[in-house]
Amino acid sequence: MIATGRDLPRRKLLPQAYQYLRSYWWHSCCYLPRLVASVFFRRTPKVQGFPPDHTSEPLLRQLRGINALAPTKMCRVMTRHGSDKGKGWHNYTTIYSVLFGKLRDQPLLIFELGLGTNNPTLISSMGEKGRPGASLRGWRELFPHALVYGADIDRNILFEEDRIQTFYCDQLDSAAIRDLWSQPALQGGIDIIIDDGLHTFEANTSFLDGSLEHLRPGGVYVIEDILQETMEKWRSQLETIYSKRFPNHEFALVALPNSFNHADNNLLIIRRRI
Repeated sequence: MIATGRDLPRRKLLPQAYQYLRSYWWHSCCYLPRLVASVFFRRTPKVQGFPPDHTSEPLLRQLRGINALAPTKMCRVMTRHGSDKGKGWHNYTTIYSVLFGKLRDQPLLIFELGLGTNNPTLISSMGEKGRPGASLRGWRELFPHALVYGADIDRNILFEEDRIQTFYCDQLDSAAIRDLWSQPALQGGIDIIIDDGLHTFEANTSFLDGSLEHLRPGGVYVIEDILQETMEKWRSQLETIYSKRFPNHEFALVALPNSFNHADNNLLIIRRRI
């Protein structure tokens, strides 16, 4: 196979050098222009709370005050590690910087489903260029006193490093979800849970049903990459089922403005009241 112009640097450079070049390009072409633009322009997320009559919840007020155009330190860190949370296609780190910014020096327990498998045969694959564990390493850098956990259906990419431990989980299998939360390291609850696994309504609700009870008081649960075509289904479920089933939680469905992505730049954010 002949290398294209786009692939040539990746094939010719050492992985660290290629990642540095990629990070430099993003910083110059994406980060700095957004930083300058955010001084003059403001783009706020579209936020809907559940139940719908709870319009003054603290979580909703916090989210509605965010400028989704303004990049942050978290954007730089995640991008440097190879995560897509702060790149052009997704700008979730603008949200996370506000939600989690004051917690960075605390000894948190952080869990993320979906390590970023690069196995092209799996539905949840990020492609052969995916970097498994990128977001977990980003969380570890951003939260220097936290323990970071992750899980994935691809057993071949599970790993363990300083302050990082990963487990197997099939989020469509309720028994596998129970086995995950029975792990000794995960006992006592989690402060931040992020579902970045299989991006289907069925997979998200399956993992949510088996995992929300493990969120600590004051903790935040996030489902990333919600498809635009499923937003109405989520609204119905949140209003009729989840907000009634979990009355001690704040629910916010968030659509982030993004000129590049109108397909799945949406989040469900849940905060358990203290």
